Amino acid sequence: MYDPTRLAALVAVAEAGSITRAAERLGYTTPALSQQVAKLEREAGATLLVRSHRGARLTDAGELLVVRARRVLDELEQARHELARLAGLSGGTLRLGTFQTAGIQLLPQVLSAFRRAHPDVELAVANYEPPDGVSAVAAGEVDLALTHTYEPAAPAPLPASVALEPVLVEELVLVTAPGHALAGGTARLSLDRLAGQPLISMAPGHPSRAGVEAALARAGATPSVLVETPGYALVCALVSAGLGVAVVPEMVGRTAVTPVGVRQLEPGDLRRTISVAHRTDQAAPAADAFRALLRGAFGRAAQRN
Repeated sequence: MYDPTRLAALVAVAEAGSITRAAERLGYTTPALSQQVAKLEREAGATLLVRSHRGARLTDAGELLVVRARRVLDELEQARHELARLAGLSGGTLRLGTFQTAGIQLLPQVLSAFRRAHPDVELAVANYEPPDGVSAVAAGEVDLALTHTYEPAAPAPLPASVALEPVLVEELVLVTAPGHALAGGTARLSLDRLAGQPLISMAPGHPSRAGVEAALARAGATPSVLVETPGYALVCALVSAGLGVAVVPEMVGRTAVTPVGVRQLEPGDLRRTISVAHRTDQAAPAADAFRALLRGAFGRAAQRN
C-alpha cells in the first residue's frame, strides 16, 4: 500500500516541475522530499521521475501513478471533511478567552495545531483578565478560557456549569535589575532574604495575588511601588529600572522584554497554575478537540514534581 504522504509528494513535484519548488511548497527540505520520492519508487518498483538541470519530469509510470494518486488524495480529503462534519468539527466558530501571558506564550502553537487539524472551524480570541474568563465561559460568551490561580490562596468558588482543567503549573521567581545583589548565584534564594527589599507589588487586594502578597509581607519585603492592576510587563519594566524587586511567574521572568535577573526561591511553594475553563453541561466537539491539543502540548508540565 502506498503512503499518502509520498503520493502527495509525487503530485507536488508533478505540479511544480521540480523537486526544489515542490519542497518549498510543502515545507520540506529538498533532500527530504527526494527521499520521499525515492521511497515511493521503491514501493512502486519503478522509476517515477527523471531529474535534469531543468527540473524533474514524470516517466510513464509516474504519469500513471499521479493520476491515481490525485484520486486517492481527493478521496482522503473528502473523508476528512465528512468525518469532521460527523464529529461536529466542520464549520462554526470556536470562541477562546485568554489572558495576556498565556495568549502570547501558550496559545499560538496550540491554535496553529488546531487550525491544521480543523481548518473549517473559525477562531475568535478575546482577552479576559482572570478570573473574568471563568465568568465568560459560564455566561456563554466564550467556549473556553485560559485562566490562572495562585498559591497560596483561598480557593475561589466556580459556577456550577464550569470546570477547570490544569494546563501548566509554574513556580514564582524573583526578578531583579541586572547586577542586583540578589541576582547572583544559581542556588535558590531563601524567602527571608527579601526582608527590607523594596518590592514592586501587584495590587494586594487583587484576589489572585492576595495570598502571594501576604507571604511576601510575612517575609519582610517592603512595598515600594504598587501596581494597581495586574500587568507583569509593567512590573518587570519597573524592576529593570531599579525601582525594586518583584516576584512573578517564571514564564513572565524568562520572557520579559526589559532586562531582568531571574532567581528561584526557597521554598518553591509560591506557584501559579494556568488552567482552561470549560462548560460541563453541553456537548462541544471543537472545544473538546482544543482541550485535547492543550493536554498534548502541556500535559507533562501540568504535573507537579
